[in-house]
Amino acid sequence: MNKALPSKITCGIFDHLDEDGGDVARQYANRLVLAEAYDRLGFYAYHMAEHHCTPHGRGPSPNLFLSSVAQRTRQLRLGPLVMLLNLYHPLRAFEEVCMLDHLSAGRVELGLGRGSAPIEWGYFGITADVAPGRYEEACEILMSAMKGGTLSYKGQYFELNGVPLTLGPHQRPYPSTWVATNRPETAAWAATRRANLACLGPSSAVQKITDAFRAHQDSDPKASDEQPFLGLLRMIVIASSDADAYWLAASAYERWLESFKFLYELNAIPTPPNLPLSFEGALESELCVVGTPSSVRQTLRNHMEEAGTNYLLCQIAFGNLSIDASLYTAAAIQSEIMTS
Repeated sequence: MNKALPSKITCGIFDHLDEDGGDVARQYANRLVLAEAYDRLGFYAYHMAEHHCTPHGRGPSPNLFLSSVAQRTRQLRLGPLVMLLNLYHPLRAFEEVCMLDHLSAGRVELGLGRGSAPIEWGYFGITADVAPGRYEEACEILMSAMKGGTLSYKGQYFELNGVPLTLGPHQRPYPSTWVATNRPETAAWAATRRANLACLGPSSAVQKITDAFRAHQDSDPKASDEQPFLGLLRMIVIASSDADAYWLAASAYERWLESFKFLYELNAIPTPPNLPLSFEGALESELCVVGTPSSVRQTLRNHMEEAGTNYLLCQIAFGNLSIDASLYTAAAIQSEIMTS
């Protein structure tokens, strides 16, 4: 049985930086204003997705955007969720992470993964049969580099011979790592490495993931007392009335969905089976939670308790939501969930 949630819940921000229908530079500027608000309100971290060649992601280089976030904030932690290692040489990825960690004075939260959109990898010449092995090698190289010294490696996809590592991360031994998954076997793998977890889906389904994670957690008494985060992602819109929240969220979700489907429709392939194709479906599947501050608070607490999670990933800027709407939701989360 899952433990009851504490009265105060740790909350972070997740962002696709999907197209809002306006000017790109203006959207970047608005997101930086939001990042300042997240920092001021006490959100734990800002996690940014990586997507390519699609309006679903206007931030194809997360570390570049997050370096701007780092300069506009003081406490807010930040990082990619996830950094698509198949699209980087692992040595270059390591150097970028180190730079961001120093620029942020040690605030990087490092999400690593293959990604969930083979179409996007394909534009870079990465095929589905190569992706798993290439990712595993890149991940191994990246984590070995974090130890410093001289790096040598020989694998199927990468070979490094006596590379001097003249730059290292600010955090020691290295930044906290994250894995995004809906698969119990991946959760078990993450648990053995003390990585943090990010999950999406109905609470009952996520519980299977968190159960697998806990079943494989390190029971070594010498291990750190600090428990990994088990994160639950929800798209959240809060307004002064249920009707206003519903109206805002319905329009925003339709815009977000249009961006999500872009590459699938362009390539005439079916969308993922778990993708809600309507706002009503998004509500029913628990992807979206909308309403007044008090009603959303109770719904989210119920979801987290059933899912067995201890970290709430809040996606509050998406689709065509105005910056004011996102700011209202952020403030409501702070007052109703983070400090109640």
